[in-house]
Amino acid sequence: MNLQQRFRGTGVALVTPFKNGKIDWEDLGKILEHVIAGGVEFLVSLGTTGESVTLSDEEHRQILDFTIKINRGRLPLVAGVFGGNNTTALVEKIQGFNFDGIDAILSSNPAYNKPGQEGIFQHYMALEDVSPVPIIIYNVPSRTASNMSAETTLRLANASAKFLGIKEASDDIYQVMKILKGKPKDFLVLSGDDFITLPLIASGGDGVISVIANTVPRPFTDMVRAALRQDMPTAQILNLKLLDLYRLLFIEGNPVGVKAAMELQGLCNRDVRLPLVPMSENGVHLVMAELEKVLA
Repeated sequence: MNLQQRFRGTGVALVTPFKNGKIDWEDLGKILEHVIAGGVEFLVSLGTTGESVTLSDEEHRQILDFTIKINRGRLPLVAGVFGGNNTTALVEKIQGFNFDGIDAILSSNPAYNKPGQEGIFQHYMALEDVSPVPIIIYNVPSRTASNMSAETTLRLANASAKFLGIKEASDDIYQVMKILKGKPKDFLVLSGDDFITLPLIASGGDGVISVIANTVPRPFTDMVRAALRQDMPTAQILNLKLLDLYRLLFIEGNPVGVKAAMELQGLCNRDVRLPLVPMSENGVHLVMAELEKVLA
């Protein structure tokens, strides 16, 4: 299996479970086994869903080391701790990082600075110059306040084979289709939002880095696989069954909703770190009702 095939399908943006403010290692192990058994194709540790911005560098390293140990090479592992708005500091971080057991990195556009397209391009090329592993670009304008245009994505895709693909979370289907139309053959286009995964794959996309796969990996991965093999009737049925849960997991923010669902399943509790707060009782009630339908 070539590199691109290993990252085609469902990646799961892993949550970080907490207990009394500390990382809950027992639950993290439980979650890893749950998603692997649920059929995901690869793991993404310490992304937005993993609350990486409220974890220390020491905690980042501990989580990666633990995940590598539990995974035992069963699935490819992506590290998501390589976003930032200080390009020089990020380059230095990559140069000093131990990548043993890590197959790729996920890196989002610089936030807060609001760079233009040339600045975004040069930022990623600086990372490409030093990264020893492939890079998955992450375009998430709702969090970074800057959108990477289709033209910039394609410019990067053609500049270096080290850019493995893009996690596209602009919610702009036209932009996605422009990338799909112009991309190199081996450049992966992955959905950054669960609810647009099916239309993205139907347009020629390669999969998703998912939040919902933390809680109901089997029905979601079944949907993605059906779509990738062009069994659209099956994919449509599964997608519509999941549709309302996609929305409910985000009504109070991410990973607030998915952790509430996972608490209901006994996978972890719903604790999050400030400035996030756990899901309200009303939100939990709504999630519970929909989760029961999905799992029925």
